[in-house]
Amino acid sequence: MIATLDGLAARGVDSCQPNDVEAMRQAAFDTTPIKEIAVVGPDGQTLCTDLGLPLGQRNIVASEPLAGANWYSLDVIQLENGQPMVRLRRKVGAGPNGVAALVPAMLFLPQVSSHGSPFNAYAHIATTNGTTIGNIGTLPEAAETAFVANAKSEKFGFNAEISMPRGRVIAGHGELQWLGLFATGAMVMILGTFSMLMPRGTPGNPVTEIESALKAGEFVPYYQPIVDIRSGQLRGAEVLVRWRKADGTLVLPGAFITLAESSGLIREMTRDLMRRVCAEAGRAVGARPALKISFNFAGKLFSDETIVQDVRKIFSGSPIKFSQVVLEVTERDPIENFTATRQTIAAFQGLGVRIAIDDVGTGHSGLSYMLKLGVDIIKIDKIFVDAIGIDRNSTTIVETLVDLAHNMRMDVVAEGVENFEQVMYLRELGIRSAQGYVFAPPLPGKAFLQLVEALDPLPVAGAAPKTELAGAQADAQASVQASAA
Repeated sequence: MIATLDGLAARGVDSCQPNDVEAMRQAAFDTTPIKEIAVVGPDGQTLCTDLGLPLGQRNIVASEPLAGANWYSLDVIQLENGQPMVRLRRKVGAGPNGVAALVPAMLFLPQVSSHGSPFNAYAHIATTNGTTIGNIGTLPEAAETAFVANAKSEKFGFNAEISMPRGRVIAGHGELQWLGLFATGAMVMILGTFSMLMPRGTPGNPVTEIESALKAGEFVPYYQPIVDIRSGQLRGAEVLVRWRKADGTLVLPGAFITLAESSGLIREMTRDLMRRVCAEAGRAVGARPALKISFNFAGKLFSDETIVQDVRKIFSGSPIKFSQVVLEVTERDPIENFTATRQTIAAFQGLGVRIAIDDVGTGHSGLSYMLKLGVDIIKIDKIFVDAIGIDRNSTTIVETLVDLAHNMRMDVVAEGVENFEQVMYLRELGIRSAQGYVFAPPLPGKAFLQLVEALDPLPVAGAAPKTELAGAQADAQASVQASAA
């Protein structure tokens, strides 16, 4: 949200003119959690939105400055249907208007347990002044002994808490893993926001800056977990690149990927990212053969067969096996030479690497990509997942894509899953794999490796089996220690 609003403010978007509305519409489409972007007046009143729809009744529950960022305000809003939302407002220049982004408050909270069932503990997050942003589950009774973890942001003041009755642990302590993971995840998002709010330097030549950043090792991997929505097991992760500048600024890929592609730097950036993943997560992933690691590949890379040798060289000396590697080509990128691309894909598949089509249904002739390229996986775009249960046409498209993929013996991954109702519907369609904020945001390497260890622990040689209660107590202790850390 912060990165998107900063980008709009830098472009001077502060009116309801068609060009500004189109810029807001594109920004909302490109930013996964955001449901609406608006131009707001000096008192926070909405002047227009990217959707161009009637607003309906909105009750502003609380409004306060965002600690650590004087030019931002945070609003807690309740919609007419009772849904709680969070709105972040940013001033634009010296004018009276600003831009604002709206996200569901539930995105601040876990909704699915580590076993894929509904979240069965209590979680709560509040602002600096104590205003509740959101909560989920039932607060344990005062008489019950509960396991509790807390996290507080010293920079932004958010307070996060998660708890569950001790008695529930004996029956099954899957939710207990969330104690440390949720608190850690909350701090990851808070600190990530802080880094994006830090002052920017004056930009120079952007291509030269990217080139220098590559040499300095400033492009780092983030991992968005992919989950089996039937069993709750971790199936792997999609690797996303972030630019962590020397001054602490964290830049999202929308600000530099297009330039990296047009300048020809995308190949070295992709190779560097793969090497970093091998060094950072290779040992943990390689020890779990069922995990898959996905990398985004620009369409132009598939037209050059020599890229196959790059991938072979990187992974042949890594604990990560070729069979654990997935390369994603986005449907948004036009493929000019199907023959050359198909040959490269076949060469990758000869190594054991799997190929996925990303953003299916949103771009250039998806059926042609599925039929002609011989891929192994399709990833259904967030825009269709968002419309589940709302737009009949989008629901039909999802059902058709799933049927076609299964008939062609392809795996299916749903992207941008944000609530448990979507999880249930995707299960009914026969989809097994999904990713999205309902499970976890993109995580830095350390947090992702903690998640891997928590959800898929390796057996310790010679270790005596734990009793159920003793195991729960040990997990609780580790969770609280993780949240404190």
